[in-house]
Amino acid sequence: MTLNAPSKMFFMISAVLVILGVLSTFIAIPFVSAYAFWTVVVGYVVLAMATIMKGM
Repeated sequence: MTLNAPSKMFFMISAVLVILGVLSTFIAIPFVSAYAFWTVVVGYVVLAMATIMKGM
């Protein structure tokens, strides 16, 4: 299995999700604060999928 660099768009989506999840543990953000852990997990899954799949 070869790994590919993710596109800038998927990297930015992942970074925004992870940053939102981390910030929501310190600052109350509606809806995101309740699911902070899962927001971070989804961010990393997006990054992993973009790295594994070619063309993303």
